[in-house]
Amino acid sequence: MKPFYVIQIGESSQQLKRMLSAAWTHHPDGVYHAGESLPDLQNARILFAVQVNTWNLCPELSTFFMQLDPTAQSFTGSEAAILIHSSSERYSREFAVDLILRANELGCRFMGRPIVEAAKDLINMKVLETVQRKSRQEVCLAECEYLVARLLADSPVKKSRPSLLVLHASNAATSSTLQLWEMVKKNLPQSVKVQEIHIENGTVRDCIGCPYTTCKHFGEQMRCFYGGVMVEEIYPAILEADAILWACPNYNDALSANLTATINRMTALFRTHNFYNKSLFGLVVSGNSGSECLQHQLISALTINKTFRLPPRFSLTATANNREAIFARPNIEFQAAEFAKNLANEIKISWVD
Repeated sequence: MKPFYVIQIGESSQQLKRMLSAAWTHHPDGVYHAGESLPDLQNARILFAVQVNTWNLCPELSTFFMQLDPTAQSFTGSEAAILIHSSSERYSREFAVDLILRANELGCRFMGRPIVEAAKDLINMKVLETVQRKSRQEVCLAECEYLVARLLADSPVKKSRPSLLVLHASNAATSSTLQLWEMVKKNLPQSVKVQEIHIENGTVRDCIGCPYTTCKHFGEQMRCFYGGVMVEEIYPAILEADAILWACPNYNDALSANLTATINRMTALFRTHNFYNKSLFGLVVSGNSGSECLQHQLISALTINKTFRLPPRFSLTATANNREAIFARPNIEFQAAEFAKNLANEIKISWVD
């Protein structure tokens, strides 16, 4: 059985202490603070308790990662979740996503929706307060307890012949991102079934922002207000897939409009389906810099909001300024092969050819 550790990052507020007390109905094997001597963090269940201070900063988060060897996979075989409190209505998401990405690149797995956030006055719990007819504090503490219960019980589902859906909005004649995908694709085992969907300009209109009841009504019928290719092709493909890979060129440090619209339009489907057993992967190619901006967007939109599982080392990034530049990247073929191997291992039963 894997050990269960709590790592406290920052000086806990009274709110974060209450959240931890609720979570500690599942007693940890050790409690540690950033800056202290840490146990072996491999093959463990880890709960991060993060405090964002009154300056909307969390310097202890940097302290924690500086304790780790950046060349070692410090979290190999481990899975983590996060409790985070911010003294304002902002920054809880920013620090949580940054922690997730950094830990993920060191081998950490995160289940879908792996955080409980507490903003100032628990304003982010207002909707759940209305739905559940409980106080915001009651909602928050129940969410904390449930999060840790899920963390300790979580176990990824693997298939002998898994299905991988690849979504992109790029032009095959000019796209470095698709060239990188082809490098990955050729290294995938034949037992991984691959479906690729090109989201062409004008085919997916962005979300109109329907009221909750309207969105849910359409979702129950596997439909959306706008219909079209999103309902006819993309919804069924998402439901069939065991994993989704998003091929993302970096446009102004943001996902392209077509991919963003696709994520927004998934909301109707999400009203009636969760994605806890579906894995998220990403390829990000930037012309100059900023790949981490898109990695953050994928994590926030799809793992935290839409409940996709985040496997260790979920993304592969590269910098390429023109179509041929991707091939000149040092060790890019090796990196693509390793990424393909990791992807397959995360969704496929290893002993099946």
